[in-house]
Parts: sequence; structure tokens; C-alpha cells
Amino acid sequence: MRKKDVNAFFVHFFALVFFVVASLAYFYPVLQGKTIRQSDIEQYNGMAKEQNDFRRRTKTEPFWTNGAFGGMPTYQLGARYPHDYVKKLDRLIRFLPRPADYLFLYFIGFYILLCCMKVDYRLAIFGALAFGFSTYFIIILGVGHNAKAHAIGYLSLLLGGILLVFRKKYLWGFVLTALAMALEVQANHYQMTYYFMLLVLVLGAAYLVDAILKKYLKHFFISIGILMVAVLLGISANATALMATKEYADWSTRGKSELSINPDGSPKESSDGLDKEYITQWSYGISESLNLYIPRLFGGSNSENLGENSKTYDYLVDQGLPRTRALEFSSGLPLYWGDQPGTSGPAYVGAIICFLFVLALFLVKGRLKWWLVGGTLMSLLLSWGKNFELLTNFMIDYFPLYNKFRAVSSIQIILELCVPVLAVAGLVQLFNKEVSATKKLSALKWSTIVAAGLCVLLFLIKGTFDFEGLNDGTYIRYFGDEVMELIVRDREAVYTADTIRSLIFVLLAALCLWLFMKGRLKQLPAIVVLTLLTVVDLAGVDKRYVNEDNFVRKRQMDQPFRETAFDQQIKQDKSVFRVYDPGEGLFGARTSYFHQSIGGYHAAKPAAMQDLFSYHIQKGNTEVLNMLNVKYVIQQNENGENFAALNPGANGNAWFVEELRKANNANEEISMLDSLDLSRIAVINTAKFPGVSRFAFKKDSTATISLEKYEPNQLTYRATNPESGLAVFSEMYYPHGWNAYVDGKLSPHFRVNYALRALKLPAGDHTVEFRFEPELVRKGSKITLASSVLLALIVIGGIGYSLWRRRKEAPES
Repeated sequence: MRKKDVNAFFVHFFALVFFVVASLAYFYPVLQGKTIRQSDIEQYNGMAKEQNDFRRRTKTEPFWTNGAFGGMPTYQLGARYPHDYVKKLDRLIRFLPRPADYLFLYFIGFYILLCCMKVDYRLAIFGALAFGFSTYFIIILGVGHNAKAHAIGYLSLLLGGILLVFRKKYLWGFVLTALAMALEVQANHYQMTYYFMLLVLVLGAAYLVDAILKKYLKHFFISIGILMVAVLLGISANATALMATKEYADWSTRGKSELSINPDGSPKESSDGLDKEYITQWSYGISESLNLYIPRLFGGSNSENLGENSKTYDYLVDQGLPRTRALEFSSGLPLYWGDQPGTSGPAYVGAIICFLFVLALFLVKGRLKWWLVGGTLMSLLLSWGKNFELLTNFMIDYFPLYNKFRAVSSIQIILELCVPVLAVAGLVQLFNKEVSATKKLSALKWSTIVAAGLCVLLFLIKGTFDFEGLNDGTYIRYFGDEVMELIVRDREAVYTADTIRSLIFVLLAALCLWLFMKGRLKQLPAIVVLTLLTVVDLAGVDKRYVNEDNFVRKRQMDQPFRETAFDQQIKQDKSVFRVYDPGEGLFGARTSYFHQSIGGYHAAKPAAMQDLFSYHIQKGNTEVLNMLNVKYVIQQNENGENFAALNPGANGNAWFVEELRKANNANEEISMLDSLDLSRIAVINTAKFPGVSRFAFKKDSTATISLEKYEPNQLTYRATNPESGLAVFSEMYYPHGWNAYVDGKLSPHFRVNYALRALKLPAGDHTVEFRFEPELVRKGSKITLASSVLLALIVIGGIGYSLWRRRKEAPES
């Protein structure tokens, strides 16, 4: 091995070890056996309880759970598919305890990206730390958006592969792109992947214009072809997961609704995606975007901890409130006053990184600058959502798949990727000896004037803001006018403090670079100082929102919900049924942790259950609860204590009906549930199931059907009926994968009552089985296996080819 290669190996190995240490140092409680308490993961643990218990008990995968939303596939709950070797590779990369593993992924991915851009390893380490400690990326770890963090971590790798191909490193660019795409898709947060593809369009446009101007179109189209094949290979290595996601998405609230009326009977806006209001609910305010540069310009979060350094704290103590109570209150102040309904913290990129970004605008030339600036502006403008309706409505109405994703403010992850890349590119030019000193000094002067001047301007105009937020009316009702006035003054105080804070960091960074340019500070010490300042800046803000207080004993996360007396009471009933907690509705998974529930916690709920809830359950229609076999409803007594009330009207696991009433469409089908005795009558949408011909049945008093054996993916019933009849099952109808067998013979079943399964049975005694046998898992696994083998062979071949080339090019001794 050449000395150059040995040196490079040790440099990169040092960087890897450094990132491991940095990740563990920031999240040091993991070394004490603790884990971060993530609210979203607690909810996931509730929803996935039945699935995980079944997997541990049987060592097999159910692919279906009845624990949440009345029943749904586990495709979005961490289902494990055959031949998923990409997931095994991912686990190998993320070997650290959570959440240090995701922070490490941020670091190493961005480091590799900068290495692909031929950036010096010292600046690559600086850039990796700046990217990894970006406040939004840390905040999402605190609340449990693990899939989002996971996907963000691999975006840098994917971008690195794309840039390698455009640098004519075709083989390794192809390999890195294919591997990164496979890992990115496996992360299972397609919203982040989709937003990244918008950036790739901007990048591609910049390279195309450059190729036309410089006449290298052949290389451009060769690169595009290579990248397309690499992306397709990476996607196909996740075929099962993608096929499952597509299938479930169409059945969920993300798919096209069958209904054309709202719960109040008014016409429903036709869409094959999400509602515009829902998509843009979390829209970043235009002026609020300045908190990318000054963290608490708009208060920070809905729960800021100011402790004793708060005017609200001083006021409460003066009013005679005990200091401990006053401290408790001021540890969670609603300081945020921006345009969003609420937030866990600002998307702070860093004062120094923003300053270096401005510096790069003066120093960096060519396509690199323009696609990074273009990506930044695209991300910023789209994050404004309903605050920039012209662009947002265009994207929702005309751009493919844009209407499938909510919380448009999330697109700022593209900005948070582009800004540090361009900031590092600016430093590369600043340290480049071929760039004139005059140009560097001019760039430093003007970027300092812009960055520092903005801080001064914001400080001077703070009197023009009223510091009042969208939710202040609610806070006034809870806290009173006087406390709210003090909270407003605290908002103004953090505005001032953080404006001065950003100004100080900018001036210190500018001083460091000025000393370097004047020859009073060498390059390495200058990089070290900049790195330390940036880490102190970003980590200092990060610690406000995610720190050691967020960590708990591992057992607390494994068992996130405490069993109550009413849970114990319900568990004494050994039959199979569902529980409904009106306090949760469809927005909590606590009930799912202990019982089968019609509620849950997921961004893409089963559409049928959401519709039943909106049109009937929340309006108090007990017939719908009965048909869902809700045997217990959580209620409150006169003392405000919860208890489990028995619902005597629950229809049970299955029952025979005497009439199948026709509905001409989905609107009629769901509306008719409001006025029928669903223990005797079922409703069928004849437009959806035109093959059903018999609608009246003789219901004998001796007819019975009971659940004999229960597994989430297999239910066995025993039916006895002297007459042929129609059995209705209190299970969610899912058109893909559920098969019905009568005495071992496959039999057709169909949907009734908008959401349930029904099956015609001949007279006599019969065994009925429902088995979940998803064909997509079998088909997808074959594609996944073939693609994974091909990808592995390409990687091995690439390594072999590189070694052969180096051996061939090595001088003979």
C-alpha cells in the first residue's frame, strides 16, 4: 500500500474515532445505561406492543396488528422483511447507543460528503460538527422523530455520491450513490427523501446550464444515466418496504378518499393527497426565518427553561409563591410567538455558519455556489407554506407527490444541508493561497458588515414587535393578564440576549479570520478556533432543548405507560375485544399498550377508521362502537377518576345478520351507519362490490359464530347455522393480504359497514379462518434479494478493480 494511502487511512480513521467520541460526549448519559425519553417513541412502543410481543414469542413476523386503529398492517411500525440486508448494513453503521448513533451518522455522512468534494480533512471535520450540531437535528432526536433523523443522516452520503459521478469518478460515485440510496430509502422517511430530490433537481439544473455553457453535455448525460441506474438499484434493494408503503399509503389518510362529503354533509374537496390546511398547518413565518441566525428571536419553543433568570419568576416570588413553585413554572415558559401552532425549538443553523455562508457568497464562484444558493432559497421559500401561498399552492396543485406530505416547514432540512456546505466552501477559498489577499479582505469586511449589521438592526428595531403569539389568548385564560405581560417581557429579554449573543460569535469568528489573514494566526489554529467557537455556539443552543434531563432509565422507555386499576380490571376479561378511551380519541397509543384499541398514534392513520371516527364515533354513535366490538369505554366518575365502563351492546367478534342493505356509493354507505341496528343489518357499497347478489338472510335463533383462536395474523372461528347466512366480523377490511378459508377452502369475502369484513357461509357447522398472507412480501423479497446481491457484487468488484489499478500503476522496485 502506498504511503499516501496509508496516511489517508489513518486520517479518516482518526476522524471516525473523533466523531464517535464527540457523539458519546454530547449524549454522555448513554454511557450510564440511560436512554433518551422520546415522546414519539413512547407512542410507537404503545402501538407496536402486540407486534413486538408476537415476534418475541413466535420468532416470526405478523405483518398485522390489532393493537391500534382497530387493525392495520405493521408496514409502518418497524416490520422486518426477509432478505433485508440493507437494514443489517444500517445497524452496522449505527453501532452506538441511541441517540448517539444518529448524531454519529450526521457527522460521518457530512464528513464523507466534504471528502467527496476534495475538502481538506480538517475543514471536513469542522463542517461535520457544524452540520451535526444544527439545532433542528438535535431537537428531532429529543422528541423522537428517529426516522426523520435517520433519513437526514444519509442525505449527505447520497449527495456525495452524486457529486463524485459529476467529478467523473463514475465507479465509486455509482457505488456510493447506490449504497446511500438504499440506506436512505431503508430509513423510511420518504418526505425527507422527496425534499432532497427537489434539491437534486436544482443541482441538476445548475450542472446542465454549466454543461451547455462549457460544452460537456456528453459527460452530463453519462452522469445522469449512471445516477439513474444507481438510484434504481438502491431503491430496488428496498423493494418490499417500498411496495408495502405504497400499498398502505393508498389505504390510509394519505390516499384518495372514497368520500365526497364532509362529516357535516358539506361537499368535500376532491384530492388524492392531504388537505391543504393540514399540509400547511406548520408553516414557517417569513420574519421567523431569522431564527436560523438568532435562535430565540421568536422565543425559541413553547416550553423554554429560564429558571431564576426570568421576569416571570421574579414576579411570582414577589406575589408570595414558593420559590420551588415559581422555579417550576419558569422552567417551562411559553416563549414562542411565531406563526406556527407550536414548536419544540428554533431551526438554528448557527451564527458563525450563517456568517461564513455570507462570506462564501463573495468568494465562491461557479455552479457550486449557484446550486447551493438555489437549494437554500427553494427550501426557505417552500418552508413558508401558507405565508407564501402563490408558490405553495402551485406545488400542492401541480407538482407530483408534493401533496402527500404535511408540515412544510420540514423542508428547511435542505437549507440546513446547503448552508454549511457553502460555508465550508467559503473557508476553502479563504485558505486558498491562489485567491488574492485583497479579495479575501474585501469579502471578510463585507460579510462582517452584513452579518453584524443585521444583528445591530434587529436590536434597534425590537420596539416595533409586540411579542404576542397565536396562543396568547389561551395562556391568558390559564395564567391571567399580569403573568402573560411578564411572559411577553421575557420574550423581549431573550430576543435581546440572543441578538447580542449572535453578534458576539460573528465578531469573534471575523476576528479569528482577520488574524489569520494578517499572518498572526496559522491555518490549523484558525480552524481549531473556528471549530471550538462553532461547537460552543451550536451546542450551547442545543442544550437548551435536549440535555441530560431528557434521559431516563432504559426500563422507563421499554415500559412507557403505567398500568392503572382500570387496566387491571379490563385484563381480567380473557375474551378478545377492543377498548376506547375518548380522552385519547385517535391520537394516543397508551390504550394500545395494554389492550386492543381503536385509537393509536400515527401520521398516516387507516382512512376507514379516521372516517368512522369523524363521521360517527366522536358524535356519539354507539352502534359504530358496537360493530367494532368495543367492550369497554374509559370514562370518568364524579371525582375525575378514570374507570372502565362495560359496553353491553358490543356485537362481539362476529355475528350473523338478516339483511344486507344496499348503498350506491361510499357517501351513502357511511351515512347509513347512523340509523341502523348493525347487529341485524349490514351495509354494502354495491358500486364497490357489484358481484354480491343476495341481500336477505334467515337468521336462526340457534345460529352462533365465535372466535376460537386469536393471533394478530390468523383468526379462527367456529360457525353453526342451520341456514345459509352472512357473517360480519369486527375486523378491519384490508383488500391486500387477508384471505378467508371456510373448512380449509379459500372463499371470497368483502367489505360491509364501510370498514368491516363479511363472508357468506353455507348452512351447517364450519371452521372459518382469516389469515394475513401478503403477496407483496413474497414478491418484494425476491426483488430485494436479487438487488442486494447485485449491489454487493458491484461493491466487491469495485474494490477488486481499484486494487488491481493501484497495483498496476505502482512503480516497479
